Amino acid sequence: MAQLAIGDLFGVKDKVVLVTGGSRGIGEMIAAGFLANGAKVYISSRKADACDATAERLAAEYGASCVSLPANLAELQGIDALVAAIGDREAQVDVLVNNAGVSWGAPLDDFPEVGWDKVFDTNVKGVFFLTQRVLPLLEAGATASDPARVINIGSVDGIRTPAFDTHSYGPSKAAVHALTRQLAARLVKRNILVNAIAPGPFPTWMLSTGVGTGGDVEGTDWDAIGATMPRGRVGTPEDIAGLAIFLSSRAGAFTVGEVITCDGGLVVA
Repeated sequence: MAQLAIGDLFGVKDKVVLVTGGSRGIGEMIAAGFLANGAKVYISSRKADACDATAERLAAEYGASCVSLPANLAELQGIDALVAAIGDREAQVDVLVNNAGVSWGAPLDDFPEVGWDKVFDTNVKGVFFLTQRVLPLLEAGATASDPARVINIGSVDGIRTPAFDTHSYGPSKAAVHALTRQLAARLVKRNILVNAIAPGPFPTWMLSTGVGTGGDVEGTDWDAIGATMPRGRVGTPEDIAGLAIFLSSRAGAFTVGEVITCDGGLVVA
């Protein structure tokens, strides 16, 4: 039996990809990976200025099409606006990466209701309803031989006990993992494959707030943080983008409903 070449196995050229939370962090890393490999990428985030700036920078860096579609995905109005915006531009979406997420930190005794509502509205409800609303665009180009893909970004904090006082974040990501399996079971028969990635520590704004540097990504000592990890480092763009590309390519076309850790061995260790 002939073996497929790397380009055929892992190619994502000309695929239309929507990455939520794509203006920074893991979302930006994933968007860059797709752009570097010939995909057309739309990124969305709540802050329009940041989303526009990242799209412009990535498009220039990779010489590819990266389009900003800002939206608040914690609200159905924002979800519908995003779906309408991409529907005006594309007849189909090949890959949806549900990466947009928020966290909330406060001591257990003082944790507020808004810290549950905001986190679950974005991290769980937003993932479900955006996927629901994008289904017609996902199905439009999906075939048995080349299914559409949905990749939900969960977290190792949805698998293990979180280190920080983010009491709603871990449960929200555990819900994303459960939702991934449920959606996968329903949508596989519609030629849409759903999987999740559960990242560990990456050099992101969100993690920098957790380790006490208040969002200063450049000023955080990531080497020191990485030294405490089994792999001896934090994650890189290649780690997370490579896994997303695998799940979106021919190589990942028989992988359904999985929650794959990308954490340098943190959970198993």
